[in-house]
Amino acid sequence: MNVRRVPTALLIVYALLLALGLGLGSAYWAINGDPPFGSLRLGPWQAWPKLGSPEADPYMRAILARRGDVPLATGEGLGFTARTDSEGRPLDSACTYTIGAVAPTARLWTLTLYDGDGRLPITELGRRNFTSAEVIRDSQDRFTIALSRTLQPGNWIQLPPSGPFVAALRLYDPPGAAGANLDEVDFPVIQRLGCGT
Repeated sequence: MNVRRVPTALLIVYALLLALGLGLGSAYWAINGDPPFGSLRLGPWQAWPKLGSPEADPYMRAILARRGDVPLATGEGLGFTARTDSEGRPLDSACTYTIGAVAPTARLWTLTLYDGDGRLPITELGRRNFTSAEVIRDSQDRFTIALSRTLQPGNWIQLPPSGPFVAALRLYDPPGAAGANLDEVDFPVIQRLGCGT
């Protein structure tokens, strides 16, 4: 019985190429998405409190470098994103939503929409955000912001023409340390009202 032997050099080259492929593949996977560690989730809203701090882990730093994002520093505020409504369904431009009626205590907050690629969407009106200073409130200091492709009364942000979108809530100068003393009941609820044309 004649067993053909594979040269050792060929096995070494194969092992190195496999290791290189797995290493590059896992690095690509790790930096294309959200940071894998240190998230804070409050309903549909998710944040990474250490994102703008010196304690940010290497994955966070690599993701920020790849995206070109400049996060809020720990003392400046905290940024939250939502990719789903409060029932866990993905945010979709074909649907109509409301966001409200409360927001966490902060000196200022902003609500901005991004398309599925993380860019500001192109809409007919060009409005993509609201701030706490300009939102219309009721007599109990509550607000509702409508998210829809079609005109809505009151506070309204026009959704992108199609596809998924992301809502970003930034809190500027919140009391206490970033991420401390935050409760889900103090965050806006994202409610889907309906979908279709």
